[in-house]
Amino acid sequence: MTKKALIMGAGGFIGSHMVSRLNGEGYMTLGVDIKNPEFSDSNAHEFYLLDLTEKTNIDKILVEHEDITEIYQYAADMGGAGFIFTGDNDADIMHNSSLINLNLLRSLIENYSKKLPKVFYSSSACIYPEEIQESPNNPGLKESDAYPANPDSEYGWEKLFSERLYLSYMKNYKMDIKIARFHNIYGPNGTWDGGREKAPAAMCRKVAETKDGNIEVWGDGKQTRSFLFINDCIEATRRLMNSQVFEPINIGSEEMVSINQLVEIVSKIANKKIKINHIDGPLGVRGRNSENSLVREVLNWDYEYSLEDGIKITYEWISKQIIKS
Repeated sequence: MTKKALIMGAGGFIGSHMVSRLNGEGYMTLGVDIKNPEFSDSNAHEFYLLDLTEKTNIDKILVEHEDITEIYQYAADMGGAGFIFTGDNDADIMHNSSLINLNLLRSLIENYSKKLPKVFYSSSACIYPEEIQESPNNPGLKESDAYPANPDSEYGWEKLFSERLYLSYMKNYKMDIKIARFHNIYGPNGTWDGGREKAPAAMCRKVAETKDGNIEVWGDGKQTRSFLFINDCIEATRRLMNSQVFEPINIGSEEMVSINQLVEIVSKIANKKIKINHIDGPLGVRGRNSENSLVREVLNWDYEYSLEDGIKITYEWISKQIIKS
């Protein structure tokens, strides 16, 4: 019997990659999003262009497909620092993303008479407390660091609430729930301009576009992050879905760099001499890194792509997009 998966947020970066991975594993894939994939046609066997903040749209899919075995929930109102940390989008982030998760879980309980499908929820490293991320020399965030809770953004608070929401449904309705806290996923087919792009894509674009070697970076560039290449993210998620792990788990890289160092890596790949002009802008926490002891132990997983290897692939792809645009 062919397995059937519903990928929510299939028009987005990570969701579209998961569709391709599941197709390769022989799944029947159903994609749903408020938008089509930005850089290619969807590879999903069926694609629904629907607003998931409307519960009737989720009801429609679940009533039509009563044999879904797995659900991957990536749909959210999100973006990079320029979207999350300005404060201008907090209400939409909290409302829209929470509503999607509330709608999915309630719809599953109301519409599924057969065995409930396994559900994956993509949380974020943004759930971790702000006060343990004040130094650029972050030792790595362990899963147990999540509480006492104090995320640095409404995006982080929504993700933490939704983690608790999924865990409560697992407890009360005996659902098989998997939760991953993603740490800055990047790679080809991700947003690279327009204000919602994340740091790796933004730096690749800036370096690729500069004619005089000057680029702008928010803050002093000493803020640190770790970045995980998309292929590693997808592999870890598939292992999680096939595991007996029922607690939120980090999926990230431990290769922490400053934003200035990230620019150095991109400039080396581009073979360009770059001068950074530091300007005011939204920054988020001072230092963030993943601590992967638990994921190594329970999933026997580790990231394979170094940051330089992943950035090389990403830079080449973004350079081609710039030429096309």
